[in-house]
Amino acid sequence: MEKTKKIRFGIVGTNFITDWVITGAKQDERFELTAVYSRTKERADEFAARYQIPHTFTSLEAMAASPLIDAVYIASPNFMHASQSIMCMQQGKHVLCEKPLASNAREAREMIAVARQYHVTLMEAMKPTLTPNFLRLKAALAQVGTIRRYFSSYCQYSSRYDKYKEGVVLNAFKPEYSNGALMDIGIYTIYPMVVLFGRPRQIQASGVLLESGVDGQGAVNFEYPGMNATVLYSKIADSMLPTEIQGEAGIITANRINLIGEVTFTPRISAASGKGPVAEPQVISIPSGKDEYFYEVEEFINLIESGKRESEINSPENSLIVLEILDEIRRQLGVIYPSDKMD
Repeated sequence: MEKTKKIRFGIVGTNFITDWVITGAKQDERFELTAVYSRTKERADEFAARYQIPHTFTSLEAMAASPLIDAVYIASPNFMHASQSIMCMQQGKHVLCEKPLASNAREAREMIAVARQYHVTLMEAMKPTLTPNFLRLKAALAQVGTIRRYFSSYCQYSSRYDKYKEGVVLNAFKPEYSNGALMDIGIYTIYPMVVLFGRPRQIQASGVLLESGVDGQGAVNFEYPGMNATVLYSKIADSMLPTEIQGEAGIITANRINLIGEVTFTPRISAASGKGPVAEPQVISIPSGKDEYFYEVEEFINLIESGKRESEINSPENSLIVLEILDEIRRQLGVIYPSDKMD
């Protein structure tokens, strides 16, 4: 039996998100965790011991140039995504970069140009859009007939907000880290919208700006030909509202847009039937046999192996459109990052 070819990964960023991604990635037998970079040797050694990683680096330049790895997963603070990704791609390394891909659309354009110049894979690690239940939702769009509205909500009170109210501003609420509610969780409501419906014609945003200079929450309306879209996001309040796609022939509902566990289709019944406006919801989702982070790693490795380089779903084009949308929302809200200024 032919031995499975391994893709040797280096890791940038040793936070809890990295732990989650590694857990999912290990379910793909092609994933091999080979190296980790950290600014301090102590942290690199600690992380390496936890996962039995054979190589550690305290120089990102050295890891990027190393022949020991084929690809890099980047989970550093948002403002570092572009520079670190570009450094790795210029050394011929494929890059799976955490969301958001960059601080702004200008940086994303630079990243995409470098990926194409060096013929490497660059993909944003936006996990929901690659899961089986999102794909089932996407395939069911025709069932709702003419689509009239997309609605999505992701509001999750942040434990870091308690610290913020005590006067301790952690990275999640610092503009110099290109952070805030939109970049952290609002993007989860917008990226699927772009995958499903493309670029909106108009954007109207409102929100709550915190004293640190980032947004605590927001509400955004989008206009598409023949339909509207509305998203709500917050790090200073909770919500249990699901995501809905409303059409003339029925409704598709997803319980959580960041982790889609259940998807239902509820057909509309003719008023003449006397049975009310809609029928009983039909479950169209399937149980997931894999960790939620498995699918983004699987897609990324598939691209490397096939030589295709760009995902059709988490594509460079979709990532760029999303960042152009985020830039416009931030402009309307008055959220400005140091990364927005040209060097």
